[in-house]
Amino acid sequence: MIKEELKSLAKEMYYNLLNSIDEQEEVSVKQVVNHLHDAINIINKVSENDISSLEKAKAIFHNEYKDIAEESLMFYESTNDKFEKLTLMQTLAIEECYKKHIDLPAITEKFTEIQIHMTNEIKKANDIISQLSSQVKLLEKKSNIDSLTKVFNRRALDSYLHSLCKKEKIPYELHLLMLDLDNFKILNDKYGHLAGDKTLIFISNILKKTLRDGDKIFRYGGEEFIVVLNRIDEALCIQISERLLQLVRKNKLIYKGERLGITISIGATKLVNGDSFETLIDRADTALYQAKSSGKDKMISKRP
Repeated sequence: MIKEELKSLAKEMYYNLLNSIDEQEEVSVKQVVNHLHDAINIINKVSENDISSLEKAKAIFHNEYKDIAEESLMFYESTNDKFEKLTLMQTLAIEECYKKHIDLPAITEKFTEIQIHMTNEIKKANDIISQLSSQVKLLEKKSNIDSLTKVFNRRALDSYLHSLCKKEKIPYELHLLMLDLDNFKILNDKYGHLAGDKTLIFISNILKKTLRDGDKIFRYGGEEFIVVLNRIDEALCIQISERLLQLVRKNKLIYKGERLGITISIGATKLVNGDSFETLIDRADTALYQAKSSGKDKMISKRP
């Protein structure tokens, strides 16, 4: 990755944030935080091996989210103008009633006309809101980041592992860990899904703080995570796994004043030439099953 290209991307996002703040009369801290989250998501999409993806990231940053925001603002400005006109119509109608003798049929007709206009505008507003919501959901699907834990998602895992398995030879050792939270269903049933979500965030934060920059963390689905450890041997893989088990075991999540005891089980395996996405995941899954069935809170490694 070229250093100057990364600096250029960071500057683009910085100036875009300043412009976004300048263009609005009032800006909240939440809006700035959301903007920075968007920037983080876009940076995480940048391929480490493809400099051209930096330019793509800039284009995404300037176009996709900004276009949706601008479209929604333009629509609401237009809607506000129309409601102001309808309010004026209603005011004029009331003033006419005071000036002249009350004509009930005429008043009824006028207010019916206003009501029809307002109903139509509300329907248009709901249609636009639905369209914009669909666009945002589509962008979230295209993203490589899991919205809850802020680690890579299943889509990113599929792409990354398929690209690794296509390589004829990798000049260094690479190990894969499949992690699963022990007794997660019991925790959800006892404390609720919010506690479950907080537990997943808790685990992802431990992973991010413990692992190296070159290692990659993915949320595989539900309560499962996959970690790809780059440039290590089997002994170090075991050492890192034991370290993760210990950290999760010792650290307690505080939820509604109660300290929740959490443990994980780990299935590990090594990538070898000829592996496919399926064979690699299958070995790790088999090792994880053995760790679960033999008492949990442990790591089992399955060799190719």
